Amino acid sequence: MLLKDFYKITSLDKNENQHQAIIVVNEKHEVFKGHFPGNPIMPGVCMMQIIKELTEQITGCQLILQTLSNVKFMALINPDVTPELRLELDILETEDGLVKVKNASYFNDTTALKLSSVYKKIA
Repeated sequence: MLLKDFYKITSLDKNENQHQAIIVVNEKHEVFKGHFPGNPIMPGVCMMQIIKELTEQITGCQLILQTLSNVKFMALINPDVTPELRLELDILETEDGLVKVKNASYFNDTTALKLSSVYKKIA
């Protein structure tokens, strides 16, 4: 985990290429003291890192980001109000060592983020 104690995985369901993770964000983490004091907002780059870390855990491989596309931040995530997030990941490993991920992230019934990413496996 790049940011120690930033989030905790409470469940991770794997089903072929479709996976669902429930995480709880630590609203007391140092990141939120600067982003933003009195009105904490999840940094987009932290969401992208969480998706990478979950994909690494699911695939059992170390990954490096190769490309991002269709990145849509659709709602602000305030960990004081909604610390529990549901991430749905559609993961496809290719024969040439790439891992393709389509993600949708939610709090309650609200879509917070959608993105597609491609990672390269690190040997």
